[in-house]
Amino acid sequence: MTGSERREQLVTVSRALFASKGFEGTSVEEIAARAKVSKPVVYEHFGGKEGIYAVVVDREVQRLLGMLTNELSAGGHPKAVVERAALALLDYIEENTDGFRILVRDSPVAQATGTFSSLIGDVASQVEHLLAEQFRARRLDPGAAPMYAQMLVGLIALTGQWWLEARHPDKREVAAHIVNLAWNGLSGLERSPRLTTVRTG
Repeated sequence: MTGSERREQLVTVSRALFASKGFEGTSVEEIAARAKVSKPVVYEHFGGKEGIYAVVVDREVQRLLGMLTNELSAGGHPKAVVERAALALLDYIEENTDGFRILVRDSPVAQATGTFSSLIGDVASQVEHLLAEQFRARRLDPGAAPMYAQMLVGLIALTGQWWLEARHPDKREVAAHIVNLAWNGLSGLERSPRLTTVRTG
């Protein structure tokens, strides 16, 4: 193998191991054994487990962010944008199950490589301006758009985590239910929401 081919092989092997065993449960020895190379080869290419993990996570973040960004930037009616974003995440989960498992796991090196929550934050920032436009059109406070963007993206992302294991119902039905809650909830927003009960103590 050439150096680049070996590197890709190690990334592929590590991706599968990190998905099934997590960062802590995967060792350099196991990566090397699965790739049929010696441990020094892994260190030579990536400097250790943290280095190869960072590459794997970065690739998954870029893949998912690219899919979501494409849908969010395609324009159209806001409801259609929500539908496409929900389906894009479910598509990613279906096509890149190992990658999504890695993204939603916690890791001690995640802060340096990006986390699922930071990825969701990036997506939410792209949703903000879409929501702000809709808020202005409905005479709602556009200043609240960042908070609602986090809620909306969080709804889609957490449902995606649940569907990762459930895989039922079909992803299009799941997306339709996400949009049903998100859109019908957004369409009936109050201008100044208040809690109806006050907790004492």
